[in-house]
Amino acid sequence: MVKESVGISVSKNQDFSEWYTQVVLKAKLADYAPVKGLIVLRPDGYSIWESLKSTFDRKFSQNGIRNGFLPVLIPESLLGKEQKHFAGFNPEVFWVTHSGTNEVGDRLALRPTSETLAYTLYSKWIKSWRDLPLKINFWNTALRAEIKATKPFLRTSEFLWQEGHTVHTSEEEAKQEVLKILEIYKNTVEEELAIPVITGKKSDKEKFVGAVYTTTMESIMPDGKALQMGTSHFLGQNFSIPFEVKFADKDNVEHFAWQTSWGVSWRLIGAMIMVHGDDQGLVLPPKVAPMQVVIVPIYNKQEDEKRIIEKSEEIRQKLEKMNIRVHIDDRNELSPGYKFNDWEMKGVPIRIEIGPKDLENQKVVVAKRYNKEKLDLPLEQIEKIDLILEEIQNKMLQVAKEQSEKFTVEIKDYSELKAKVSQGGFLQAYWCGNQDCEDKIKEETGADIRVIPFDAEDKNGKCIYCDNQSSSKPIFARGY
Repeated sequence: MVKESVGISVSKNQDFSEWYTQVVLKAKLADYAPVKGLIVLRPDGYSIWESLKSTFDRKFSQNGIRNGFLPVLIPESLLGKEQKHFAGFNPEVFWVTHSGTNEVGDRLALRPTSETLAYTLYSKWIKSWRDLPLKINFWNTALRAEIKATKPFLRTSEFLWQEGHTVHTSEEEAKQEVLKILEIYKNTVEEELAIPVITGKKSDKEKFVGAVYTTTMESIMPDGKALQMGTSHFLGQNFSIPFEVKFADKDNVEHFAWQTSWGVSWRLIGAMIMVHGDDQGLVLPPKVAPMQVVIVPIYNKQEDEKRIIEKSEEIRQKLEKMNIRVHIDDRNELSPGYKFNDWEMKGVPIRIEIGPKDLENQKVVVAKRYNKEKLDLPLEQIEKIDLILEEIQNKMLQVAKEQSEKFTVEIKDYSELKAKVSQGGFLQAYWCGNQDCEDKIKEETGADIRVIPFDAEDKNGKCIYCDNQSSSKPIFARGY
């Protein structure tokens, strides 16, 4: 019998950072790579990413977006075309200087983001209004030198993401695209990962370098820190002019195009772990769970084994016909208790237990991972597993929304802001719109403006810092 412990050794409430790392490793989502700052994605972790990718691809396709591929190396001379944009990434760039023993000449950057490369190509591909809109999404990796404070999924030197780049004939069409993508992101994160988000704009200080403005979706984590879940940028003509992305209109008059870019990364998986996990390990929303149901046959006598395994297989086949992802744990070398703990660690939404007495009574025991509830389910009603999975998905989002609401506080004055920051949470406060006040708040409290909600314009208050008339009521928080 295997005696090795698979449990989490710290409490989520007592040491959140260590708890998180243990869940990532012990639930076998990822592991550390031999190179500092890099991680290896294991099959369960990659399966969750593939599930998200599948949903995004379907929604992108419905919006006329197609997938493409870009190489990872970008010549330094090309990056110089948009120096202001690239300067923001310079400290994080990995450079390739040699090919074998020979110097490459023009240094090659390992892609931190793809604007310069994509738009150089777009300028070749776009000639006429007939070529627009051009909407391409790229699933790839990005590399940024995050060496000091790394954390799996949240901050690593290489990460999986998608980045979309669209080109339009008009400013208005491009702005509409920015909002369409943000809505796709919001719906997917809430419906698939059961994580509530707040959408809005970034301040000018926090916007993507090179963007006219940045829209964002933000979530609050159980430790009170904010996490940026995805961004969608209106680039205006900030890239089309230096990269000469132009088109001839119907009168053959040439114009610079209007552009957007947008992306999410595997940071979404990190958020899912933090929001839903508990002291027993991972808790997976059913829609993205690699396995939605695990069947654990229980028997002590050899004569019971055959009929219980056969019934387990019958259940598996019924559920798979309903497109439910099912696994039978028939490992004879492990005790049922060990298996229960193992699957709880991995976060499988439903565990079905079936033993001799259950078979005799024509029922199974259904254990829900997210709230530890157990119930007896008659074998003739096994199809209800589908409804139970749906209920779990909805309840997980509801619980996460309630947690988020508890972490959202309306702040009345600056002393209260300073006191509340250390406790964590989304702190709503009036702001005059002046970056000097934003900088001072950040310097004195460590809190950023995470998001200015779309409905946050408010001139009826006084700025939390300078006491001048407010322009909006953004959300401040410390973040990852």
